Amino acid sequence: MSMLSIIRFILGFGYKLDRSLRKVLLKPYRTLRWIPCLLYPLLEKILKKTVSLPVIIQFDEQSFQTMDTVMGITRQYWRCRIKHRYPAVGCCSADLNVEAIEKLVTDCPQVKKIFFDREVRALLDVASPAILAHRVHRQGLTGKGVTIAVIDTGIYPHPDLINPENRLVAFKDFVNQRTEPYDDHGHGTHCAGDAVSNGYSSNGTYTGPAPEAQVVGVKVLNGMGSGNLSTVMAGVQWCIDHKEQYGIDIISMSLGSTATQPAKDDPLVQIVEKAWRAGIVVCAAAGNEGPEEGTIASPGISPLIITVGAMDDKGTVTREDDEVAPFSSRGPTVDQKGKPDLLAPGVNIISWRAPGSFLDKASKSGWVGEYYMTMSGTSMATPICAGVAALILEQHPGLSPDEVKRRMLETAQDWDLPPQVQGKGYVDAEQAISI
Repeated sequence: MSMLSIIRFILGFGYKLDRSLRKVLLKPYRTLRWIPCLLYPLLEKILKKTVSLPVIIQFDEQSFQTMDTVMGITRQYWRCRIKHRYPAVGCCSADLNVEAIEKLVTDCPQVKKIFFDREVRALLDVASPAILAHRVHRQGLTGKGVTIAVIDTGIYPHPDLINPENRLVAFKDFVNQRTEPYDDHGHGTHCAGDAVSNGYSSNGTYTGPAPEAQVVGVKVLNGMGSGNLSTVMAGVQWCIDHKEQYGIDIISMSLGSTATQPAKDDPLVQIVEKAWRAGIVVCAAAGNEGPEEGTIASPGISPLIITVGAMDDKGTVTREDDEVAPFSSRGPTVDQKGKPDLLAPGVNIISWRAPGSFLDKASKSGWVGEYYMTMSGTSMATPICAGVAALILEQHPGLSPDEVKRRMLETAQDWDLPPQVQGKGYVDAEQAISI
């Protein structure tokens, strides 16, 4: 009967555990089905002490300040530690064994909910002229004075970023704690170039929508392009904390995970919405699970932030032959809200290479000359949209994130498709600036 204790715990306190955590808690017990019943008490005791799980702990808003007192409980248990704190949303991340999880949930009313620290991954599967950014450049707008934080796999100091002057104003590494900028995967470098490339190494050919914008690199994904919810949240919290120091105006997030719960209950959604309310425009990828409906990834399910799907511009400047990329995730969200918000080019986008990175070695067929490579995905569409936001903020300093989003939505070109496919339509930089 002792083997039923974890089941009794989940039945009694399941409302304080997210679905993923409930499944993970039960998983070790399935391996014991052939063990003699007499050994159950001993084996369960061992399991509870030795199985350590990465989690996100959410506190009642008024109780976050007492977190140190509450977390004292975890220090009583083996293999338990606090990793990150997220004051913006009253959460922390930790490694806890099953005993500690039970103790916190049953004895600490300050604990509102505990989430499994799920995997988050980079969303992989001619752009500037296609969104009419070249017409904006002719007006003298280039994103100058605006700073975009790229939360991703890191940033390689590409020649187009450091010449004629270095526009990488800060770099923070939550994976390996290195201080010098690097990108061992290559995804973040390509995404940064999608937004801010000045074409220095291509005589201006491969230019992003905001070629004079500054960049902050925040590495939260490893050399294989994956990471954890806790690390991504730490990256967003860092941007909130350092908004004034580095002038962070925009966050571009070409990453995500499968959305399994409503936006209001998703800690990653909660923290990106805090960034939004702190005055930072947040652009997130819709995901690459299309053409099936209901495939919008987290944090793109947030109703506040700008969620970006991908268009295939067919490699042409004109828009007439453009169509929605089949891989671009469709709405509605897990809680039946309309998404994506916008579409931007995301197929065969030419941008920066990170020499020696995982993608650079694995995708040699995609190299374009010495300094560039092609990639596809809503990952590419998202920083292009962030670049358009930078142009808007250069032309209209002081606009709130809500006002930037409104401009982009109201001026998007309707592609005569269902809202769950196109949102408001195809982003139009020229109209978004001039409205």
